[in-house]
Amino acid sequence: MRKIVLFPLLFLTLSVMGRHTIFGTFSPADNYSWLIAYHLEPDGQSYVADSAINSGKFTLVLPENSVAGIYRLVYALPQDEFYFDVIYNGIEDVQLHFDVSKGVDFSTSEENKIFNAYFRDIHSLESEIIQLYSEGKNKTKEFETVTKSLRASQTAYEELSKDMLTQHFVKANSPYIPLKNESLSDYVKNRKANYFTSLDLKNPILQASGFLTDKISNYVYTALPLEQMGPLETERAMQENTRKVNGHLEGTSAGFKFHVFHNLWKQAAANDYNTLSDFIYKDYLTPLAATTKDQEIINTIKTYNRLRLGAIAPEIEWRDDNTVKKLSDLNDSKYYMLIFWSSTCGHCLRDLPRLYEGLKQRSNLRVIAIGLEDDDVRWKIESAQFENFEHVLALGKWENEYAELYDIEKTPTYFVLDKEKRIIAKLGDSNELIKFLNEN
Repeated sequence: MRKIVLFPLLFLTLSVMGRHTIFGTFSPADNYSWLIAYHLEPDGQSYVADSAINSGKFTLVLPENSVAGIYRLVYALPQDEFYFDVIYNGIEDVQLHFDVSKGVDFSTSEENKIFNAYFRDIHSLESEIIQLYSEGKNKTKEFETVTKSLRASQTAYEELSKDMLTQHFVKANSPYIPLKNESLSDYVKNRKANYFTSLDLKNPILQASGFLTDKISNYVYTALPLEQMGPLETERAMQENTRKVNGHLEGTSAGFKFHVFHNLWKQAAANDYNTLSDFIYKDYLTPLAATTKDQEIINTIKTYNRLRLGAIAPEIEWRDDNTVKKLSDLNDSKYYMLIFWSSTCGHCLRDLPRLYEGLKQRSNLRVIAIGLEDDDVRWKIESAQFENFEHVLALGKWENEYAELYDIEKTPTYFVLDKEKRIIAKLGDSNELIKFLNEN
């Protein structure tokens, strides 16, 4: 299933005297069974209603006190991936059809139809400009035609969306339109220079929307120099863009800033931009969290940083007879493997013997097996089967410091380290593990 996102809008405090509905169909019908609606607000979201999806059909009856704004419809887990947003203006029902391959289409609701049509048309016209540049030819007449159409479309949609929630986004999205046929380098430079001209980052309607965070992310990650750059240079350019975003955010609330930078951090982390993600975390998120009290998010980032690929694995100590050993002191192998398991875990007891046999011929791999246990009685019996492994008894099971340090949520969990003890893989299946080792 594909994530379909429309840009959220802030609610307006407009009371609704009658009840309205959001209804429609899902396709393929058998893929969906339940739908939950949330009302989006500047500082989060609140539950509104839910509905079964029967044979692909649903009807969400909104409470009488529902206000105009944006409503997020969640149709699968995880909720932050499988959703789409609809505009409810307080005076009309919303009828839609959601298709897994095509997205959402509206049968009724002028707000939603104009919103979708605007962004579709503007994107198409801007793509035509990019296409003209990519062809590398001087097409002044064609250039003038498409820029004229772009200017006319923007004006028309601003008029069409008058007195609608949609108009906030139409005006905020007003694109840079060249007055003459300029070079590609000038177009890129001028487009970047004018990027924030129409964006009022203090506008509370925009602040509550995915539109605004998407626009900011697009600036940070795509408003880059035309010349070819290496990975580090690219991240430095993104850092500079992030600094400029911070400047434009001056005067906005700490909560909104934290939301913006957390969104930027998640994208940096997902794309392995470690230099950039560390910069955002250190320079913006950590100081802001002191005000916003978002310590849980900070702790999640700390865990991610500690265990991301390329990070030095956290220290582990264990006693072998009268000798205290440390993971960091090991230096006799090309690769190291950490296995987090338990003698009371049925999956582990099926997985480990097969894995043990498969690893016997690997002289360049040393295994440290950390047993998350309540006591050592069964652990002594089961661990004795794997005499070639280094064994670490971690009492307290899920509350053990190593379970927390390595964020262990299930057993078995496997970490593969290189000779410097840098994490190069984290896997939860022995077949995937063997495949990874065979390929490396």
